[in-house]
Amino acid sequence: MMRSRYTKGKEGERAAAEHLSSSGIKILERNFRCPPGEIDLVAKDGKTIVFVEVRARQVDGICSPEESITIYKRRRLTRAALWYLKQRGLLDSHARFDVVAIRWDGEKPEINWIVNAFEPGR
Repeated sequence: MMRSRYTKGKEGERAAAEHLSSSGIKILERNFRCPPGEIDLVAKDGKTIVFVEVRARQVDGICSPEESITIYKRRRLTRAALWYLKQRGLLDSHARFDVVAIRWDGEKPEINWIVNAFEPGR
């Protein structure tokens, strides 16, 4: 079944949230939007705030989901995360950036969760 890019993205975010939740991660927000950009998932792992970028691709895509996260995207995520932390008075909190890469091959997604995938702004 062919999925539209939007549908594939939404299904990927849902699958990522379910995967993280089943691993003990608490999902705080989905599709958090602010002036600097959007964060797919904001979660909590113990005392750590986790900003999650979800990337979903077909198996036969040009590049892997992980490879599709550019330096520009990482910088936008960093600015959005900083905005989130400031707005909620959480600047002293531990935080990290995770990536959940999803490859669709038919109906069932292959999920690769990369903990602490990148440093802020890099």
